[in-house]
Amino acid sequence: MPDAGASVGRGTSPSAVRGTGSPDAEVTTARGGTGAAGARRRRAWKNPGSNAVALLVALVVAFPLYWMVLSALRPQAAIDAGDATLFTTDLTLDSFVRVLTVNDFGRFFLNSLVVALAVVVLSTICAFLASVALTRYRFRSRTTLLVIVLIAQMVPIEALTIPLFFLFRNMGASVPAIGLNQLGSLVLVHLAFSIPFAIWMLRGFVAAVPVELEEAARIDGAKSFRFVRSILFPLVFPGVVAVSVFSFISTWNDFLFAKTFIISAQENQTLPLAILTFFKDDQNDWGAIMAGSVIMTVPVLIFFVLVQRHLVSGLAGAVKG
Repeated sequence: MPDAGASVGRGTSPSAVRGTGSPDAEVTTARGGTGAAGARRRRAWKNPGSNAVALLVALVVAFPLYWMVLSALRPQAAIDAGDATLFTTDLTLDSFVRVLTVNDFGRFFLNSLVVALAVVVLSTICAFLASVALTRYRFRSRTTLLVIVLIAQMVPIEALTIPLFFLFRNMGASVPAIGLNQLGSLVLVHLAFSIPFAIWMLRGFVAAVPVELEEAARIDGAKSFRFVRSILFPLVFPGVVAVSVFSFISTWNDFLFAKTFIISAQENQTLPLAILTFFKDDQNDWGAIMAGSVIMTVPVLIFFVLVQRHLVSGLAGAVKG
């Protein structure tokens, strides 16, 4: 009778006999020799040039944010003296106090938040329904509408500022809620610029959903509204998140339209106009300007944190579309 141990020794390696659950295998995995983590580390070391470029780009992008926060925390005397050191322990919150004590600062913040959220919600709903109609239904002039949507993204905003000013001035006589000095004018103009981009982006997500899925839903008795609400919308939700982020940032950071349309109604001014008060003829208050910029960045960061899980897949889907 053959020796079982000898046959095993001749035909099978010791590592296979030990199995993946043995102490030796666990040690090998812990050292990074095997496993997904070890493979990622090996790929990283094989591309040191790419890693160096990525690190350099990250530093270039992060440095302005770091300098903004550092300048907001510097004492005013150090800023006036031209202190440009990259690090200091002499920090203060005086600049933030000057910003937060501006008259009606909370009202300015709330106005910006209301306008941004209104634009995000309305543009997302309109763009999603329009993208479904342009992708799933055949009708006359559909191609013409797509071309118009594409052209609307090419028009420079600055070229339309003066015509829009006169338009809202005339419309305000009939509908005061969307006239000059009203938040409704800001909401409407941002919708006009956000919806075309959102339609063009969501169109790729809707087109990526197989038509066979809709046919199967119809066979099961689902109507068009039920299919859109229960099946299509969850599938394209990452794209909805992506377009909502772009809409929120463009509206939240808006200065041009807020300065143009909100002329004399101080109670309807937005946060960028509040920061404008620190730009003075004799000397700018750079500490307060940087502190206000930091405060403006916080809601955007919070919004990113809330939607980051869906945002990555949404941007990836947009690239594929």
